[in-house]
Amino acid sequence: MKKDKISSAVIRRLPRYYRHLDELLRAGTVRISSSSLAKSMGLTASQIRQDLSCFGGFGQQGYGYNVERLRAEVADILGMNRDHTVAILGAGNLGRALMENFPFSANGFRLVAAFDVDPALVGGALSGTPVYHVDILEDYLKANPVSVCVLTVPAGAAERTARRVAACGVTGIWNFTNVELPQQDMPDVQIEDVHFADSLLTLSYMISEDAP
Repeated sequence: MKKDKISSAVIRRLPRYYRHLDELLRAGTVRISSSSLAKSMGLTASQIRQDLSCFGGFGQQGYGYNVERLRAEVADILGMNRDHTVAILGAGNLGRALMENFPFSANGFRLVAAFDVDPALVGGALSGTPVYHVDILEDYLKANPVSVCVLTVPAGAAERTARRVAACGVTGIWNFTNVELPQQDMPDVQIEDVHFADSLLTLSYMISEDAP
């Protein structure tokens, strides 16, 4: 089934399935029924069966799901075994925090480089990741193709930087700049915008006493 035939809601539930199955596997669970899986995830059994049916049949009637096998299938669907490479653009506070704390490798991504303009950072390494000057970005990407670029540059440089990496054949941008990038101008790049404020303001609404 083509990816464009699968709803974004289903796609965004897949990482949650993987995370939950990973927890079950670590806890020693060998198999689980769709109803038990649904209960533990706060979903319905029909929703789980419908979601997974988009990618084939993984369960067995009367048996349920083999947790290890289903986890592996979901990992494969998510592309976690394809050795994606990552470069971080902007090695300031947020970029550094991601390099030091985010488990890229556990999610199937290999962090290979970071770029910045700060002379105190360029030429060194952060958490074992070499930091290059952003002026050599195109040369580096042409010699070392990268799957995903993480944008943690200042907002004013977001679109310009995104266009630079798109022109070099990068296929994904994980955008933390709080700027909506023009996807229509970069049709060959998948853009995932992360807005921390959106999540916090959603929480703000939920805890507000006058929320309808």
